[in-house]
Amino acid sequence: MSRVAKMPVAIPTGVEVTMNEQHISVKGAGGQLSITNNPLVKVVRQGESMTFDPADESREANAMSGTLRQLVNNMVVGVTKGFEKKLNLVGVGYKAAAQGAKLNLAVGYSHPVNIDMPSGIKVETPTPTEVIIKGVDRQRVGQIAAEIRAVRPPEPYKGKGIRYSDEKITIKETKKK
Repeated sequence: MSRVAKMPVAIPTGVEVTMNEQHISVKGAGGQLSITNNPLVKVVRQGESMTFDPADESREANAMSGTLRQLVNNMVVGVTKGFEKKLNLVGVGYKAAAQGAKLNLAVGYSHPVNIDMPSGIKVETPTPTEVIIKGVDRQRVGQIAAEIRAVRPPEPYKGKGIRYSDEKITIKETKKK
């Protein structure tokens, strides 16, 4: 059995979990998320925790039990604390400005790049070279961060571009004669 699936998911106070045959829904202070239940996984709620067991001995059921457990855990953490990704802009004249649900980037192109944030995602710019993306859904926060990074990924010679705050860029040496 998957080692991830063996750990139960703790449900803190203030979080409401509803289950039926098709969906698992989590509601908390941050919002509401739901996921489709997989028939290969038996979900059992015991008081303030949930356990995820494979329905049979197949390899797919074993893998899906750990996957579903982690997805539900991410939903519980998302509605209680939320998720955030930090991006840094490195380069002369590179700057970002958040205006409501829009992010305006000036990253060396002849035009500014405007990115609309979907509902449920908030963007902040504490400094002109730092972008913080916050949201309840971990997958959507990561996807938006990846799309913003893809506007100008870090290049290997000078390191200019948009990078995650914890990302390490290996700088290449230029060719010499």
